[in-house]
Amino acid sequence: MLRKYIPPVVKQLIKTTLHFGNKYQCPICGFKARDLAPIGMDIPVFKEKKVIGGGRRKGGCYKCNSRERDRMIYLYLKDKLAIFDSSKDLKILHLAPEIGLSKALLNIGYETYICGDLFVEGYFYPKYVQNINVLDIPFDSNYFDLIICNHMLEHIPNDTDAMKELFRVLKVGGRAILQVPISQTMETTFEDFTITDPKERELVFGQSDHVRIYGQDYTTRLQSVGFKTEQIDIFKEYAHCKYGLDPNEDLIVGKK
Repeated sequence: MLRKYIPPVVKQLIKTTLHFGNKYQCPICGFKARDLAPIGMDIPVFKEKKVIGGGRRKGGCYKCNSRERDRMIYLYLKDKLAIFDSSKDLKILHLAPEIGLSKALLNIGYETYICGDLFVEGYFYPKYVQNINVLDIPFDSNYFDLIICNHMLEHIPNDTDAMKELFRVLKVGGRAILQVPISQTMETTFEDFTITDPKERELVFGQSDHVRIYGQDYTTRLQSVGFKTEQIDIFKEYAHCKYGLDPNEDLIVGKK
């Protein structure tokens, strides 16, 4: 029997109607919900290593699909950096841009807001996203006031080279938001480049295209290329709010 086609708009309306409530409110899109949507993958290593930002959990917005880290970053940009004040003249680079967050930033109207990702065949990218390799960013040194690069470095074997390139294009006095999945129990980052089979990588690193699990030394790796790092407990400040943030996730900011 053929299933009746339901337009995506109707599916979205049904979903938001079913989950409407007052327990949570997304700061990005404003949707109020009685619960958060399931996100992530149920891979044992995420639980074993207590990886922040990984694993199957309830953390998504039913309307804009934002995750905990997207909402955390949005609050930091809005309340701490006043990014949404369009009178500011900022140059922003957003790599692997999150859909809801990038749309909010696009709406500001900054002249230089660059979204980029390394294009992979078979994937769909919005028209505003450029094909950019983080190992060879096509912009001058000291160009960007702000860089947003989340959950990208764990995919890159030579992550130190990527960090150096991010540091190069960041202006003196600029900030780079550099979130990665981090183990709460591992002091040292684990990587093994002899593991190349996608299925084995999923078991060992939590995802078939991951090449490491970062430990508590992640900020030391950033500092090794020149970043001054700051870990900000955003949840503590917004604990009384209903934003659905992860109480264990700090914001990692690199400064130049």
